[in-house]
Amino acid sequence: MAADEDADVFEITDFTTASDWERFVARLEEVLHEWKLVNHSPLPPAPRGSLSSGKWSEKSESINFADVTFLVTYKYLERDDIQNAENSRPSPDDDTEEKERSEDALPTVMADMMSLDNDFPSKSHCLSRWFGLQEFLVITPSQGSNAIEAESKIKILLSSVSIALHNTGSPVPMFIQIHQFRRQMFCGACVLPGSSIDFDVIHLNTAPPQYSHLSGLLDVFKAKMATQVMPRPTVMVAVRFTYLLTEWHNSIWPQEPPDFSSPMEDEVGCSDFGNLPFGASEDPVSEMQLACTWPSLSEDMIVENQNYSDLDPMQAPQWAVRIIMTEDPNCLLGKYLSEFLKIALRKETVEDLLWNLLSKEEDDQTGDISQALQKLTEPKVAKMYNIPSLSNVVHRASSRLAIKPGQAPIKTDTLNTLLYFLFPDAKPKFETNEKDESESDKPSTKYSQIIEDLSVQLKSAPDNSLLHNLVTALVMVNMHHGGLRGVAQLWQEFVLEMRYRWENKYLISGINPGSPNLGTCLLYQKLQMLNCCIERKIKREQLHKGYTGQTLEEQKNEEGESGLVNTPDSETASAAEENKDSETETSNSKPKQQSHQYNTREQKKQRGKAESKEDVPAKRPHLDSSSDDEFFECEEEEDDNDKESVDKDVETIKAEETSTPEREEVSMEASVTSASSYADSVTHKPEGRLARSGDLTLLNSEEPLYIPVTQDPSPMTEDMLEEHAEVLARLGTSSEGAQLRARMQSACLVSDMESFKAANPGCTIDDFVRWYSPRDWVEDEDSTKENPKGHLSTRMLIPGNIWTEAWQSAKPVPARRQKRLFDDTKEAEKVLHFLSAMKPSDVVVHLLPLLLHSSISKIIESEDSDIPKVKDMVEHLVSKSAMVTRTPHQDLKRYEDLVKFMTLTETLISRATSLKAKFPSSLVESPSGKEEVERFISDLLCHTEVPISGGPSGPVGNMIHKLFVAAQKDLHMVIDGDDSADDTSCNTVPDFPRPMAREYILRTAAPRPAPYSKSLPHKMACSIIEGHEFRLAGAFATDTIFQ
Repeated sequence: MAADEDADVFEITDFTTASDWERFVARLEEVLHEWKLVNHSPLPPAPRGSLSSGKWSEKSESINFADVTFLVTYKYLERDDIQNAENSRPSPDDDTEEKERSEDALPTVMADMMSLDNDFPSKSHCLSRWFGLQEFLVITPSQGSNAIEAESKIKILLSSVSIALHNTGSPVPMFIQIHQFRRQMFCGACVLPGSSIDFDVIHLNTAPPQYSHLSGLLDVFKAKMATQVMPRPTVMVAVRFTYLLTEWHNSIWPQEPPDFSSPMEDEVGCSDFGNLPFGASEDPVSEMQLACTWPSLSEDMIVENQNYSDLDPMQAPQWAVRIIMTEDPNCLLGKYLSEFLKIALRKETVEDLLWNLLSKEEDDQTGDISQALQKLTEPKVAKMYNIPSLSNVVHRASSRLAIKPGQAPIKTDTLNTLLYFLFPDAKPKFETNEKDESESDKPSTKYSQIIEDLSVQLKSAPDNSLLHNLVTALVMVNMHHGGLRGVAQLWQEFVLEMRYRWENKYLISGINPGSPNLGTCLLYQKLQMLNCCIERKIKREQLHKGYTGQTLEEQKNEEGESGLVNTPDSETASAAEENKDSETETSNSKPKQQSHQYNTREQKKQRGKAESKEDVPAKRPHLDSSSDDEFFECEEEEDDNDKESVDKDVETIKAEETSTPEREEVSMEASVTSASSYADSVTHKPEGRLARSGDLTLLNSEEPLYIPVTQDPSPMTEDMLEEHAEVLARLGTSSEGAQLRARMQSACLVSDMESFKAANPGCTIDDFVRWYSPRDWVEDEDSTKENPKGHLSTRMLIPGNIWTEAWQSAKPVPARRQKRLFDDTKEAEKVLHFLSAMKPSDVVVHLLPLLLHSSISKIIESEDSDIPKVKDMVEHLVSKSAMVTRTPHQDLKRYEDLVKFMTLTETLISRATSLKAKFPSSLVESPSGKEEVERFISDLLCHTEVPISGGPSGPVGNMIHKLFVAAQKDLHMVIDGDDSADDTSCNTVPDFPRPMAREYILRTAAPRPAPYSKSLPHKMACSIIEGHEFRLAGAFATDTIFQ
């Protein structure tokens, strides 16, 4: 009974439910409608060369067939001429006529197949290259899906495509990618009104012998077309043969052979420490492909079979050259810069890198310096504010400078060579003269002005400065002499040299004199500041005139009349002796006569110590007391009132709980209080006169007005200016803060007023304004030279004017007794501490602007061709570098991008140099031909394929023919001018090798499938690459009405 009930149960299948296949077709139709690919108007054939040089766009959409995802992509060529025609359409009244014309016009896909303008495009999609299409759809399995290889799946997808195209009426051909992607195999269909086109591709690894020539391909094409009409239509053929040249007869090595006698020894591309390497270490040009094309030939005009061929490359009407470049050649400049940039990411300090090489120096080596600095610069408020002792800073900086030469990463001889390169003024005089003569013989390049302008455009440093030499030396050391540890050692030696020059008063060579240039990088400003300190130190120790009531001219006259009595107690004799010693020291401090050779580091330090001990007492015997500095704040003997005043100010500062602004105020108060012993009257003796100020006299007396000896304002680097601005901003907007801010900003004005009062007893503020700011002195109408009359300007009479307050507080103190506006000892130690505290990574970051500057200069010097693309890249590089170097904070990522762009520029220049060597203009006799060769080389760098004007008969074609002939002779070992060689063997050497690739395009129009069918276009492309592939791509149309 149960069995009977089971037999009555049956399954009902609902055929109204859509299957996966139906949903796939429906979604495919939706995509065609969304992209508006239905009811397309026919487009004219693409212009000549547009498939290669035009802009291609694409749209993509994912669709599913069951559990498999496919990607539908629409690729099309953007046609500006079509868009302009549509935009210029006058009115929609002519729609009817236009519709009729579109019905009679040939469909776009057929017009593309029969067009001869875009055969063999240099670069395009493979489907566009085979069939000449300007728009098509491709269905590919999504990433991660298996390739479509089963015959059943291919047929299902192909039928789905045909149904979707038929239902929507889309004339755009659609392809399906099958088999492995690397094989580039497709099958497709195109449904048109009254006809259809089938696309198919065949791919083999080797060509069958019977189909490896034109005769066999014609048989395949005619058999596939299978037309029954008689006589059969003529087949038009386009042929391209490609010849390969890999052995260049006149090729040269891209780099000069290494000079084993140079400091760089066997390093390729490096001659010395002052030149960055440039160019590729391998040939950036791999091979040349010569394409000989016969664009349109009838099958009856040529014969090509296994035994004979009419296709001679010297008879081809069109020639084109394609250069295959070496992928990512090893470019030296880019490699060196990239390795140097990696140091910026390291965190090690100098001690971490050289911990096993550094040895502590004895305390007595820095004891004398520390005691002197303690007296000169140690503030009395240091204990309260936990300010580090400057002598301790000096000891810490100098105690880690001794390096054991036997274990150092840089050899002693190499280190001496580096130091002489950085500091050429330390060389012996005869070596320096030889170097100067060799440099004078160096010819100037035509880019010298451009290189000089880089110093203005980039925020780096003047060209050929010390830092430029330093950064190139560090780059070389990083690559060939110890890497990061070598960089740390060289930087340590550089810091030691800076301290040596400061202590022994040697100016730093390669640094422009004067105040720090804010248009340069911070490190260059620091070295300029150190040079300023050295100059001030020399000047201060030599200064012994101008502090009396006489001018310098009057003193010289008196010295000449007195005959300089040579007695120890005589001030004149003492002055003369000081003058002599000062002149001796000045001559010793000149860099040109400097001769501290870098034999060993220990000898240098011992010599510097001995010089400092011998020179200073001999120069200033009467200043051997604690007041050696000769400025007021350096005297140890102070009045009790001064100490009480300072202590009182310190207590006030502690009560107000402020830091930097109050310390500045303390120094100003101390300066004013310490000068209280000088009365502001007409009775004190004038001091510090420099010269008379023309015919000006004091207003209250007939005494001449003298220009005082004043202190120079303090030079400042950009970081010092930022700190100063922050200090002033912290003072706030209160009245007290504004007053303190004004006093801090008027320190130089007060100093000049005090010097003026000391030089001009009995003067008034009116006299000071007449000399200091003449615009603020308004003369009366009845004023004369004998009786000057006038008054101060309006701004000088404003109540609470800072000038008036400063004049009232100023005492008649000469410049030598004032508090120094610029403490050269303190600022120099700040700079030296800044340098010694830097990690190697910090050094690299500070040198990045100079690295760009030197690299761009090298690129400009090496680029000697007039190639527009290279010029554009160099200009873009300079503009980007100027922007990056002037940013407030150095961004390492932006520098890395610039280095990558430099590498691309270097690669391009290396390719241009290689092409110039391979295509020498000496092979062309006429001047016009040489210009054509230069244009040809420039086009090779900008385009994938370059057509040759005149084909084989043009100057470039003739030169290329010579290159192939020379290569063939080398291959067959035939030597030019060899009389013993057999003439018959020379004649049998072909001018060209066997073509490495042969391409054929066969096209015709014939009725298919029946003789009475409509005549439709058919096309087959064939590509044969020797030993690699054999490919046939056919497009055959079928009449769907008259079958």
